[in-house]
Amino acid sequence: MNKLRHEFIEFSVTAGVLRFGEFVTKAGRLSPYFFNAGLFNDGERLGKLAEFYAQTLLDSGVEFDMLFGPAYKGITLASATAVALAAKGRNVPFAYNRKEAKDHGEGGTIVGAKLSGRVVIIDDVISAGTSVRESVDLIRAHNATPCAVLIALDRMEKSGAEGALSNLSAVQEVEQNFGMPVLPIANLNDLFAYLSGPVASAELAAFRTAVATYRERYGVA
Repeated sequence: MNKLRHEFIEFSVTAGVLRFGEFVTKAGRLSPYFFNAGLFNDGERLGKLAEFYAQTLLDSGVEFDMLFGPAYKGITLASATAVALAAKGRNVPFAYNRKEAKDHGEGGTIVGAKLSGRVVIIDDVISAGTSVRESVDLIRAHNATPCAVLIALDRMEKSGAEGALSNLSAVQEVEQNFGMPVLPIANLNDLFAYLSGPVASAELAAFRTAVATYRERYGVA
């Protein structure tokens, strides 16, 4: 695990965004951890999160022209990441969508810069890939090119319902279906490495076995 990923996991734990215990996921699984990006809910936390997004994107080497944030969480994430990129010397436009078209003023569903060139979609996680699919369709409808998806955490677990699990994760399905990379700040392997490392408290290290068991049951290669 590189320094950036380690710092992000530690930051998420400290901020209470990454929690351990027993949580029911959207897929109905009992997970030993839960990541809630909605809890990056003050200026300091959001600013720090945006720095992680911006640096991950710059380190990826992906060529891009602008950012797009799908409603609703993606709106804040794309906006904040654009600010963080500008502070790092890369000033790019950003846009986001409305859930319902505006019928007055400028109208339409897109707010911000005109969608053009190579567009990076920014969101918190990928669960079923629905938000990505809608964003890809919207970007292509404006004659722009979706080039990558930037997310906070890749859970690296098989998609599908219990008893009909896919061999691919939602992230892998997005990469396969749309032919573009998904760039996570960190993933499940980074989380496990953190729990196994010397900096983890005894309280956190106690969840290592539960996370390992969960990864063995639902994890993808």
